[in-house]
Amino acid sequence: MSAAPVWRVVAGREIGTRIKQKSFLISAVLMVAGVVGLVVLASVLADKPAKFEVATTTPQAQAVVDHASAVLSSSDEGAQIKVMRASSESSAKKLVTSGRVDAALLPTEAGYRIVGDRDIDPTLDATLTTAVQTAALKLNAEAQSVDLNALQSGADVQTELLDPTADNADARSALAFIMVLIFYMTALMFGMPIAQSVVQEKESRIIEILAAAVPIRALLWGKVIGNSILALLQVGIVVVSGLVALKITDVGQLSNVAVSSLGWFVVFYLLGFLAMAGVWAIAGSLASRQEDLQSTTMPANLLLIAPYFISVLASESVKTTFSMLPISSAMVMPARLAEGDVPAWQLAVAVAANLLAIVVTIRLAAAVYERTLMRTEKKLSLRDALTVTD
Repeated sequence: MSAAPVWRVVAGREIGTRIKQKSFLISAVLMVAGVVGLVVLASVLADKPAKFEVATTTPQAQAVVDHASAVLSSSDEGAQIKVMRASSESSAKKLVTSGRVDAALLPTEAGYRIVGDRDIDPTLDATLTTAVQTAALKLNAEAQSVDLNALQSGADVQTELLDPTADNADARSALAFIMVLIFYMTALMFGMPIAQSVVQEKESRIIEILAAAVPIRALLWGKVIGNSILALLQVGIVVVSGLVALKITDVGQLSNVAVSSLGWFVVFYLLGFLAMAGVWAIAGSLASRQEDLQSTTMPANLLLIAPYFISVLASESVKTTFSMLPISSAMVMPARLAEGDVPAWQLAVAVAANLLAIVVTIRLAAAVYERTLMRTEKKLSLRDALTVTD
């Protein structure tokens, strides 16, 4: 039997066995629920356009509020101030105390008075005050036969952002954290079974029967590819669920960022998981019993835990360095891409480093796998495994 059909059979067995387990289905449901929950929470906490209602008693006051609404809308797209006409000052105050309006703009001998209940929103207060002052300035200029446009010439102020991504920094940081968390959780959920499957076959001595019938490396490739497909499948379900939730909740900024960085996340996820798969296979090969996995998988756990904390807590210079290293770049680089632009050469270095890591870890895993599968008497170190002779 050739090696190619064998690894397909092994991969199919891995997929078929895992996908029927309740733990797989429960983990998929929990991850989808978690991502959707984070999106919904982001939509609840997201900054939404301000909407106010103001009571007035005169057409002049209504004109001032309309001008204030136009000014607010120009600075915050979608923001508005609606007018509710009241028959008298006392009626306007009742609308305020009942909570039907946010404030009332009432005329006085000197101008206007902004009336609130317990407090007045600072944005509404500042916008109405500016509108009142502008209206008074316009009336006074007309009374004095002054050209207001000429008087205000040269007073135009414009703003320019040198970092255009700063306006949605919170959304980008949230997406970066979600990407890191997804890789960390799924790498553990689908990497550990590779080690468990290897040591289970050693402990039960089933490997002695399998080794007599099929190539050893075909078994390794089948386990790696089968679990990689499962991991990618679950990540795909989670990503699609997240994008659907973004569309439904209409979190515009987060949705735009997610779509732009999704492709690179999938690329680095696949590269990083394949590199880690070799490490998990080595951990399983070194153990002789399930109890040994706690110590043999420690290096693999450290390879996941360290980049997780680096992507969340480290400085930008440290993140830049680790985003180009194998395996750690699978978490750190997508997070950097979600938070802003990354030079093309750094992306190329990160991809090349992971490809090299895949070749090295899989080749090393194959060598250790072949040398240690029949060694069931005790737990081995990596040095022992590489010096084992038939």
